[in-house]
Amino acid sequence: MARGRGDKEDAEKYTGLLKLVQVLSFLVVFVAGIIIGLATSAHINTYFSSQAQLFSTSTVTSFQVSSNKANCNQTQAPCPEIDYLSMDAFIHPMNLTHKLSDDELFWRASMMPYKKEYPFPRVPKVAFMFLTRGPLPFMPLWERFFKDHEIFFSIYLHTPPDYYLNVSTSSPFYGRQIPSQRVEWGSFLLADAERRLLANALLDFSNERFILLSESCIPVYNFPTVYKYLIGSTYSFVESYDDPTRYGRGRYNRKMLPHIKLYQWRKGSQWFEMQRSVATYIVSDAKYYNLFKKYCKPACYPDEHYIPTYLNMFHGSLNANRTITWVDWSMGGPHPAKYEGVNVTEGFIQSIRNNGTLCSYNDELTSVCYLFARKFAPSALEPLLNLSSTVMNF
Repeated sequence: MARGRGDKEDAEKYTGLLKLVQVLSFLVVFVAGIIIGLATSAHINTYFSSQAQLFSTSTVTSFQVSSNKANCNQTQAPCPEIDYLSMDAFIHPMNLTHKLSDDELFWRASMMPYKKEYPFPRVPKVAFMFLTRGPLPFMPLWERFFKDHEIFFSIYLHTPPDYYLNVSTSSPFYGRQIPSQRVEWGSFLLADAERRLLANALLDFSNERFILLSESCIPVYNFPTVYKYLIGSTYSFVESYDDPTRYGRGRYNRKMLPHIKLYQWRKGSQWFEMQRSVATYIVSDAKYYNLFKKYCKPACYPDEHYIPTYLNMFHGSLNANRTITWVDWSMGGPHPAKYEGVNVTEGFIQSIRNNGTLCSYNDELTSVCYLFARKFAPSALEPLLNLSSTVMNF
């Protein structure tokens, strides 16, 4: 009985000790929780305080930069209010300088409103897109062509990245260079440059027609004739034809199957003209563009096949299937004939303007088939200037 009583007392002591340990453990956990909570709260407060300070600092800095740019002092005169989301800034970019990547640029340019009516007075413009190696030897001729028609056109220049076009502020070419990249003729970089020009021109919602030109191109009609012809056209002017020779179908790569089939393959002149909807389709395309980039390599030339094939496959009903830029391939070889100053006569220019053939314009026949011509050497500038008023009427 004595042992039984002792065991019972030991059990009660053990139970009491166990409860004490449990209470102490609970207190330790509770105190630790309080400490962790306080530390976390302090960290969160510090974080949000720093973020608020950062936001406040950046806002002040941004405001100061804007104020400095505006060059105004509110103590002397109120600063002008700038609406960065204004309709005018959206539809008419103030300048051509930006830091968009090609992907960002093509995404921005691919926006096409479903609403046909414009909520602003819109004068449709023709975008003249010059893809050049540098200088523009026929700039004086083009300046004469553009004179007094400023509200009806826009100019875009894709030049070598390190090239600066030095012109007077009164020239329509002033400040018209777009952010450009390196170009290699015959490579896919050329197709990249064409799409880059289209995308930059599409940022201005007033541009309705888009014509690709080189530094060796000239106009053979005056501006009113060209403007009326292009703005009034139902169709784009992209040459697209089936060439069964090794210079056409022979450049087709079967690795493009099943997306592009041989019977869909087309060839055409690089120097296109297109309406706004077609231009938007071109810069929006990624699938077929990447197919050409992967499989169309020399002796396949993307600038001669990508757009003609793509339009033939998806938007052929919008295309006249001809070019409006005259080129002489009669000499044969990989490059067209180049005309020097001694070749430029009144009869020669008249033969380009009306060579006796007919072409389709809005489903009717016309003798006015070519509005531009190439390829001309710099020596042709002077005789062309002498003929511009009497033959080309500008």
